Amino acid sequence: MNDQAILNFRRLGLLTIFAVYLVILAGGIVRASGAGMGCPDWPTCFGRWIPPTDESQLPANYHEIYAQRGYKNTEFNPVKTWTEYSNRLVGATTGLFVLLTAWVSRIFLKRDKAIFYLSLTNLFLIGFQGWLGSTVVASNLKPYMITLHMLMALLIVALVIYTITRSQRETFANIDSSRLTPRAKTVLLVAIGMTLLQVAMGTQVREAVDFISHEHSYIDRQFWRDDFPIIFYVHRSFSSIILLTNFWVFWKLRQACDRQSLFLRTGYVLIGLIVTAILAGVTLDRLGMPPVAQPIHLLMANLIFGVQFFLYMGLRYSAVNQR
Repeated sequence: MNDQAILNFRRLGLLTIFAVYLVILAGGIVRASGAGMGCPDWPTCFGRWIPPTDESQLPANYHEIYAQRGYKNTEFNPVKTWTEYSNRLVGATTGLFVLLTAWVSRIFLKRDKAIFYLSLTNLFLIGFQGWLGSTVVASNLKPYMITLHMLMALLIVALVIYTITRSQRETFANIDSSRLTPRAKTVLLVAIGMTLLQVAMGTQVREAVDFISHEHSYIDRQFWRDDFPIIFYVHRSFSSIILLTNFWVFWKLRQACDRQSLFLRTGYVLIGLIVTAILAGVTLDRLGMPPVAQPIHLLMANLIFGVQFFLYMGLRYSAVNQR
């Protein structure tokens, strides 16, 4: 197998992971800014492939046109329109990376067919994600549709990470993790489950925030917290348990791995992400829900899951070599 082709595949895979997280960040910005209906149609935006920059570029009766399509009170806002349009461009770019990754994965057909089929599956999922995005717009931003859209992005991230990690099994097999106890790997798996549970609770909080923000017309953010549901307080408290659990795993990595070990460095990244996520959550809770903190909090949660999953898969392939 051509080493350069393998390297190209891994680079494309990393670019795809980066692009998916960029989509998640862009989606968080769209949601926090209330720009989800900045483009009330899909795949065009106000009937154009390149959206307008001024209301004068739209038909005089565009309010009536979109009201007939089920989007009442449609008001053109150039900032919101271009925020949503940029989100779509990032999504399209991600789709291109996934397509290229699937194409290059043909080199594994003789060595490991699963990598090729996983790449094809991811291509299908990114297409489904695009369709789901259009459905989100068509549903007039129903909260459960937005949540489903986000969870699908999480699944795509996990699949790409698994595919790329699997393509580097030999590399991970050469990393010594023999001093790490099986219990630490089990706790890491539990920590992944806890993160997924935390994300699920977070989606419920976000759905409540979507409703509250709409009731407040996206203003008076400092009063939103007064209407938060009980699940918010459970979500907030659970973050402490997640921090302690992951810190225990990190401490075991620190005891078992060399200072330059990939696994230990990944552990440092993981703890940094969790602390950042908690700080962003505290900012939302105590400083009046600043818009900038919402997408950061969402991105950190998704990055935590991705890093945990990568660490688990890497340790798994390393453990195979230690038997």
